[in-house]
Amino acid sequence: MLASLALSAGEARSQDVAEAYRRANRLRATTQGKVFRDHVTPHWFAGNDSFWYRNDLPDEAREFVVVEATKGVKRPAFDHAKLAAKLGDALQREVAADRLPFDAIAIDDGGAIRFAAGGKGWKYRPEADAIEEGEPPAKVDDEAGPGPGPGRRGGGEGGRRRQGSPRRDESPDGKWVAFIKDFNVYLRPKDGGDEVALSTEGVENDGYEAGVFWSPDSRKLVAMRTLQGDHRRVTLVESSPRDQVQPKVTGYDYLKPGDRVPISKPHLFDVGEKKPIEVSDALFANPWSLDRVRWSPDSSRFTFLFNQRGHQVLRVVAVDAASGEAKALIEEQSPTFVDYSNKTFLQFFDKTDEILWMSERDGWNHLYLIDAKTGAVKNWVTQGAWLVRAVDRVDEEKRQIHFRALGIFHGQDPYQVHFARVNFDGSGLTRLTVGDGDHTVRASPDGRFLVDTYSRVDAAPTVELRKAEDGSLVCELEKADDSALVASGWARPERFVAKGRDETTDIHGVIFRPTNLDPARKYPVIEQIYAGPHGAFVPKSFAPFHWPQALAELGFVVVQIDGMGTNWRSRAFHDVCAKNLADAGFPDRILWMKAAAKAYPYLDLDRVGIYGGSAGGQNALGAMLFHGDFYKAAAADCGCHDNRMDKIWWNEAWMGWPIGPHYAAQSNVTNAHKLRGALLLTVGEMDNNVDPASTMQVVDALIRANKDFELIVFPGGGHGAGGSPYGNRRMRDFFVRHLLGLAPPDRNAVPIAEDEG
Repeated sequence: MLASLALSAGEARSQDVAEAYRRANRLRATTQGKVFRDHVTPHWFAGNDSFWYRNDLPDEAREFVVVEATKGVKRPAFDHAKLAAKLGDALQREVAADRLPFDAIAIDDGGAIRFAAGGKGWKYRPEADAIEEGEPPAKVDDEAGPGPGPGRRGGGEGGRRRQGSPRRDESPDGKWVAFIKDFNVYLRPKDGGDEVALSTEGVENDGYEAGVFWSPDSRKLVAMRTLQGDHRRVTLVESSPRDQVQPKVTGYDYLKPGDRVPISKPHLFDVGEKKPIEVSDALFANPWSLDRVRWSPDSSRFTFLFNQRGHQVLRVVAVDAASGEAKALIEEQSPTFVDYSNKTFLQFFDKTDEILWMSERDGWNHLYLIDAKTGAVKNWVTQGAWLVRAVDRVDEEKRQIHFRALGIFHGQDPYQVHFARVNFDGSGLTRLTVGDGDHTVRASPDGRFLVDTYSRVDAAPTVELRKAEDGSLVCELEKADDSALVASGWARPERFVAKGRDETTDIHGVIFRPTNLDPARKYPVIEQIYAGPHGAFVPKSFAPFHWPQALAELGFVVVQIDGMGTNWRSRAFHDVCAKNLADAGFPDRILWMKAAAKAYPYLDLDRVGIYGGSAGGQNALGAMLFHGDFYKAAAADCGCHDNRMDKIWWNEAWMGWPIGPHYAAQSNVTNAHKLRGALLLTVGEMDNNVDPASTMQVVDALIRANKDFELIVFPGGGHGAGGSPYGNRRMRDFFVRHLLGLAPPDRNAVPIAEDEG
């Protein structure tokens, strides 16, 4: 009898788990197509005084709207019922007013509506309530998103940049052609004649590059000589190719921290004298990159941007064309790093001898106007306890800068993007967007109006029409209707803020809960982590489905947090990562979760898991090694577990150069013996982003330390293979076993439809 009851309880638990998986696997599909009026794609008429757009509504209904921007009037583009009746007569079939069989319209000067339906073009004249065949409108793109905005993920531009302004072999006056032969720079008359060598010292692996930078007066030229660096390749074995039985061996070029990099330096030549002009390289002796070479219009000097290896010095160097004397025109120095891949902006204004420059020198990322002759700061362009995210457009004639800002509205989430404009002299700062949310904008073709779309992770989009001149509201276009989504049982994500390790700084995150949350229960907490210093990663914009919601549906509360050391806050916030990637903001993350558990006692901090990929994979395993008293289970995919094993630019950017003992001290490999709790490692054998050997070195260290763990190697899998449907399912199973203490469904016995998203 007791055995029978126990069996029944076990069967019930199995059924509950199986149903939770089905619910999780259905979640993406059940949340799609349930939010309406959430975007506007404007199609502007000639003159840019008005535009039309289409709303796609529930049950495949649709409506066409016209907005008279100059009047702030929004109205139906036409009488839908009348047009449907006339079109139905013409097509000899019933046409519903809210399901008109066309996607786009055009409106003639006389007010006639043109569209295509039934394989023909039509023209409907509202004033006469008449329809006739006519020219169809041009095709339009109604699938585009709401407009430009800064990306929040990815590895940044990074890399090594040695290219400059456009280079050409022919001189501006058309008299000379420069070319490279036998690794040296040669010159010959364009119309024929003997060639002459301008350089003789170039040799293989330390020679001149093709393409030169001519001075505008054709009297001087600059050529780049490059000393080649190390040549390192990562070798991969594809164990199970689909086109043959035997494995394949392949590889890719991949420098790692500490390797010798190619070193390019500019050399100046006098064309008339046919000889070099010596330029001391004291100001650019050890370049990581040297680019943006440009001549002044009067040919008196050339400039370039120099990024010193180690990324602690960034200079604009000016070289006198007559003497070859080099001087630092602008210089940024940092005891930690200069964030060159995200926070560099350099634009010259030759008419006024000015430079627009981006810098964190005052602790926040801002714009400065620089005297191009002396390098002196003429004025701050932007300033304050907020930052410039990106420059979108510079109007040299109006002396105005259009840019994206973060933290510019006190009281709003400091990561939310707003659009603004400011004058060169720092006056006239104008916030062009206002609403409490993350913004994207679309400008009218003439730039007078902005279609502003904003949302939050917990608030569906609002779309407004604003004047680009002052940001004033013209009219609200749409406010998204998410009632059908809410009615489906959708669990709205919650933004949550808590103090960080300094007890002062706000740490921002998001909480995802299951749709069947029971506050009387206790729920394990799982953190999705990515602490790469190149960005910030907690979602800010609305979406009906975020992947953590499906994981939460299995019986967890899932969180995402941006701790100290990630980007897009103050310089002090960012500096925490310097030579300190193992920190990963964990002191802030743990305090945040403790604050969340205090607010919501159903969060069980005795059962905390963590997962991530790439840098997040490094972070996830690091959580178990350095904070094993708090985190109990981790799934780490394709991690860069030792920063000496990963790509050179990303790791040297934050861990510094030369390679010091801090690299080994923070390595997941050298610390693998500290593992406590449950660990799942996943890696694709064909990963061409992070050397998969980085994961296998962790495996080796764990085996030597006699540690238990799980490993999945994906044959043929690339970077992020752990995020494949199979990898996702195995990660879910891992957390169900180790945090819920339940057995996941037996896929070898009972098939369950898996989430393909």
